[in-house]
Amino acid sequence: MRHFISPWTLAALGAFGSAAVDAQTEHSHAQIETVVVTGHESGLAAELARVSRIPGGASVVDLDAIGGRTPSNLADALRYVPGVWSASHAGNDGIFFSSRGSNLDATDWDMNGIKLLQDGLPVTTADGNNHNRVVDPLAAHYMTVARGANALEYGASTLGGAIDLVTPTGRDHPGIDVAANAGSHGFALGRFSYGIDVNDRVDAFVTVEAKTNDGYRRHGSEDRAGIHANAGVRVSDRLSTRFYVAALDVDQELPGALTRAELDADPQRANAAAVAGHYQRNVDARRFANKTHWTIDARRSLELGVSYEEQSLYHPIVWVEVGGVEMFSLLIDTDHRNLGATVRFTQDVGRHSLLLGVNHARSDVAGGNFRNLAGRPNGLREHVDQFAETTEAFAVDRVRLGDELTLVLGAQAAWAERDVQVIDAGTGDTRRPRARYERISPRIGVLKALGDGATLYGNLSRLFEPPTNYELEDNVAGGDATLDAMTGTVVEIGARRAARADTVLLWDVSLYYAEIDDEILAVEDPAAPGTSLVTNVDRTVHAGLEAVVGASWSVGSGARIEPTLSVTINEFRFDRDPIYGRNELPAAPEYFARGELLYRSPAGWYLGPTLDLVGERWADFANRYRIESHVLTGLRGGWTGQRWEVFGELRNLADRTYVATHSVRAAASPNDAILNPGEPRSAYVGFRARFD
Repeated sequence: MRHFISPWTLAALGAFGSAAVDAQTEHSHAQIETVVVTGHESGLAAELARVSRIPGGASVVDLDAIGGRTPSNLADALRYVPGVWSASHAGNDGIFFSSRGSNLDATDWDMNGIKLLQDGLPVTTADGNNHNRVVDPLAAHYMTVARGANALEYGASTLGGAIDLVTPTGRDHPGIDVAANAGSHGFALGRFSYGIDVNDRVDAFVTVEAKTNDGYRRHGSEDRAGIHANAGVRVSDRLSTRFYVAALDVDQELPGALTRAELDADPQRANAAAVAGHYQRNVDARRFANKTHWTIDARRSLELGVSYEEQSLYHPIVWVEVGGVEMFSLLIDTDHRNLGATVRFTQDVGRHSLLLGVNHARSDVAGGNFRNLAGRPNGLREHVDQFAETTEAFAVDRVRLGDELTLVLGAQAAWAERDVQVIDAGTGDTRRPRARYERISPRIGVLKALGDGATLYGNLSRLFEPPTNYELEDNVAGGDATLDAMTGTVVEIGARRAARADTVLLWDVSLYYAEIDDEILAVEDPAAPGTSLVTNVDRTVHAGLEAVVGASWSVGSGARIEPTLSVTINEFRFDRDPIYGRNELPAAPEYFARGELLYRSPAGWYLGPTLDLVGERWADFANRYRIESHVLTGLRGGWTGQRWEVFGELRNLADRTYVATHSVRAAASPNDAILNPGEPRSAYVGFRARFD
């Protein structure tokens, strides 16, 4: 039987897994098994062990265990992952996330730079954008976040890395799981899951969920419903296959951004243009996937996967008027198709552990950009036809050089095609930026076991990220002009420590420095808020310190104290730019820290404070408009039994007004409507029960 366990202690556990490397001692392997006993299933334990062999920053979060925080979106699930800045624009599924300084421009659009996967298969489109949707963390078993070049094992070489969410199965989650949450701002969430292990050969799992949220701002409501199902068949002891089906329907109202004066006067208000234009982002998505695993023999395995997703996007987003007369408006109505496939082969040969893989993805978008009349199409502006194709071939070789030293060699070869066609509905004029990109990105890393559960690691890697189709479409040069791919070199060093004996003290600290060429950056067009102007920037620098620590100390009579703290310090800036010199890049805070301190009683109840400390950040490339820092405090607690858990949470106890996310301008001022206020004082309660 599976027990409910501390989510954020396990997030810390996942952040650095075990300090074991391939050649480490039996003592370290026993530590991994201890993690399994505390509540992990074999799949999660295996993932922790795999991630511990990555010579750089990577985290694993047990998503089964985060229910006690009322997680309503991916930003909540990423709370204690260092190096990843994430926040909701208005308390709904619309979020901004940035890993190691990715996506520091179009904060409300592409969300590019991070490759999202589900069960190792792509959710991010072939051109690299995550605009239409992000993965639902409540439908996953656990999540791996590989930051930056550490995502090579997924075939990714983007600045931000990759996030892979793994779905539960009937084999590791048999029985019924029921959960419900409710709280401030009309928030309500219900979820029902059922897993069945029919016999030794067949299992199935299904989750049905629904969420509604009025939002803490006017014109910020959301309704979401989804179903996620999978069925697995063990054809033989060495061959198994699993089929996945998912359907998601999300309707969001968008409240728009505010000026500084508007936010201070009434942070719950909506932007007047957002109300007049009835800004929305409504997505219907259907996804089908299959993964087949063949254990060829004791040293070799082969995995094949394929996924197909269809999406319909209805997105009224711009309304600009002067003197009551429309100057510019935009409503996007498009259909999207995304196809992905992967092949992964592993083999152990002597001191070598080899991984060879190929990813292939194709995406196309068809539809139009319309004028927007209060959320309804009001005449076609442009026909839109986009196509993207990307192939990634990658290899990783772990070479055990001794009992305590492992060398990791790898490389990615990538080929990408982008093709964007925009036809003016009135004149027939056509813009068609299209380009091909290719690059080989090598990587070398090392892991050194230091004893006492500690490991030193480091790597030197190349980065490569072609532009998205949206970026090509919004190129400031216009016409058929294209953009260069972003490239860069990153060096990283760090150390981590796993738990030992009864005193659990875990930590992971990583320091990285990346020099980027031709970074693709966009600013919001002041004449048409919600649209972007995109260009390449010759040189930028992305550097930072990422640290997380978690502990679980016995304080007698079965009680425990469990602190968790994640700290990130960022240094993202231009490098001798002819316009911006050495200015800092906007959108990401200079630093942020998130933590909690829980007391766990032997009777099953727990209670403790939470803390968010967020530093200042710029809202523009000119560094003229600084967003102030803020401190948030909260409180959460609950009571856990063998098969159930009840919990509650208070957020922003002091009811502070602060900026959660914001748009980016070339040169901004407090009079610009670019600020999205954060959540006010809020309260949530919930329960979860499990039945065999």
